[in-house]
Amino acid sequence: MKKSTVLDPRTAAAHAMAALLPSTAELTAGPFDGSTVVASTAVVASFVGEVSADLAVVLVDSDALAAASGTDSALVSLVDVLRPALEAAALELGTGVLGDVRNDDATALFDDDDTEVFTLSAAGIPAGWFAIRVRQNGVVTGASPITEESMLGKLGRINNVEMALTVEIGRTRMSVRDVLGLEPGAVIELDRSAGAPADVLLNGRLIAHGEIVVIDQDYAVRITKILDVAEGIG
Repeated sequence: MKKSTVLDPRTAAAHAMAALLPSTAELTAGPFDGSTVVASTAVVASFVGEVSADLAVVLVDSDALAAASGTDSALVSLVDVLRPALEAAALELGTGVLGDVRNDDATALFDDDDTEVFTLSAAGIPAGWFAIRVRQNGVVTGASPITEESMLGKLGRINNVEMALTVEIGRTRMSVRDVLGLEPGAVIELDRSAGAPADVLLNGRLIAHGEIVVIDQDYAVRITKILDVAEGIG
């Protein structure tokens, strides 16, 4: 019988980050390789929720990453390219809100003893570094499996935190090149048939299903099913 492995949330965040970074070769996250990291021009963000954290990414070759993402447009910055990967990393920390993703000096974060640094490698060659500093009474508590009881208890601490509620009727994946090539009249096919229930997401997490309705000429969603906590975090 196989033993189930529960990753430390910092390690899980690093793996999620590596999986979504554009690259011509598969990226993996591993222990810090001891390199001297020049973090004065990092891409950083803060996550606030049941577990709060500071996140930062430093790349060896940002131009190569932009090329791998499929765009050379000045309209798309490195921050835009890295945001989905940072969002994926933040989701591993539980319920919360990811703040603005921006370019900033992360030298102090990388040098902090409470920061965990991971090396992002492609075929064994360092492509960058990911730093994460968890802030919850100085202790990382997310390594244990999340239960409904523990989740509900922690949610009371963030009752006043504003979160984004999104209604999604479908989705698709497109390269940045294809997005930049869109013109008026273009049709984007979604992965859902007409009449299928819409998904209701709270800060990117699925919490309910519903149907689209019109109220006083405005779109709205009628909730048809509320997912329980375990379903929503699965």
